[in-house]
Amino acid sequence: MTRTHRFLPIALAVIALPGAIGLGYWWGHARGDTSASGPSTGRKVLYWYDPMAPGQHFDKPGKSPYMDMQLLPKYADETATNGIAIAPGVRQNLGIRTVEAKRGALESAIQVPGTIAWDLRQERIVSARVDTIVERLYVRAPFESVRAGQPLASVIAPSWNTAIAEARALGGAHSSAARELQSAAHERLSALGLPAGSGTGRGRITLTSPVSGVVSEIGAREGQAMPTGMLMFRINGTRNVWLDAAIPQAGSAGITAGTPVEATVDARPGDIFHGRIEALLPQVDATSRTQRARIVLDNPDGVLAAGMFAKVTLQPVASAEHVLVPSDALIGAGTQTRVIVFGADNTFHPVRVQAGRSGNGMTEILTGLQGGERIVASGQFLIDSEANLSGALQRLNEDTKMPADVMPGMPEMAKPASSSSPARMPQP
Repeated sequence: MTRTHRFLPIALAVIALPGAIGLGYWWGHARGDTSASGPSTGRKVLYWYDPMAPGQHFDKPGKSPYMDMQLLPKYADETATNGIAIAPGVRQNLGIRTVEAKRGALESAIQVPGTIAWDLRQERIVSARVDTIVERLYVRAPFESVRAGQPLASVIAPSWNTAIAEARALGGAHSSAARELQSAAHERLSALGLPAGSGTGRGRITLTSPVSGVVSEIGAREGQAMPTGMLMFRINGTRNVWLDAAIPQAGSAGITAGTPVEATVDARPGDIFHGRIEALLPQVDATSRTQRARIVLDNPDGVLAAGMFAKVTLQPVASAEHVLVPSDALIGAGTQTRVIVFGADNTFHPVRVQAGRSGNGMTEILTGLQGGERIVASGQFLIDSEANLSGALQRLNEDTKMPADVMPGMPEMAKPASSSSPARMPQP
């Protein structure tokens, strides 16, 4: 056999190969288009859609403009109802559970953390309004308990001693002029700021505590010269304490001055301290979105001290009745909040709602439900995904005049110019 005869079959194979490939490519696409169009099944196709963007409809099969995948047909018998039908056995396997939406008042007990602080209305400052010298301290360490009238320190104050001596010298006078001088001497002592109840003797003045409580700060030492106005003792009363609590802004409705409060502290397990809200402070933390509440707690035994951490339980004023559903049944947030309702036709369909306050695992529904509906409390995300594919969410958006081709998170450049434009067909 000659060389030409040997290479002839190879050349013919090379020439025929592209034609065979082209024929196979055309046949495969023709078969794929036929299977997508649905004539072989005898079912009527309403439109084609991309599962990643089910809100966009196409009137022809082909490739999706969003993803490199074929469009899927939507048959007429699949959209005969406005909901999703799921067989009872499948519901049980998927763990789908429904509860009845009932009307009622939300049990809105709120538990928040708080910190104990001194009641500043009971705070007293002991200081010298004249130059003094501290001769002796009777209370030497901070946070010692004192009672009203208990000696705190003995000081030497020439200005006080002089005024006290003048008042005593005029004390025994009986003339009208002397009585006028007595009045002037007492006014001078008051102007010099001699503390009430201070004792005097041998040129020393004893300063006493004006209230019962705890000496939270000591600014004097024995032998120290104290200039005018210098703080010597800070005393805080312990009959009541303040509790600063941070209340979430969303849960502050119904909380007013006088709202009862119960508090517990780790230092006294089992003890419950009762109090009331004195005021909601006009200050909201921009980061945590919480509002400070000033709570007054009774502290008759003095066991509560500033800086203690407390757990606070508040009982807001009872709210009006609304439809209540489990908080876990809600899907989405804001204007996109919805629940899955199990209808009388044994199908599931999404319903848009407006949510209100939440508490104890329940949420108020302000609009969207009337009460008595069966709400899916578990497995609702599976049904919601199927509703998205079946177009139920699209119909929900159309009812609220939202564009059907707008999907959350889809960039504008990914949307086609018109829903009626044909899909891009693969070219052979």
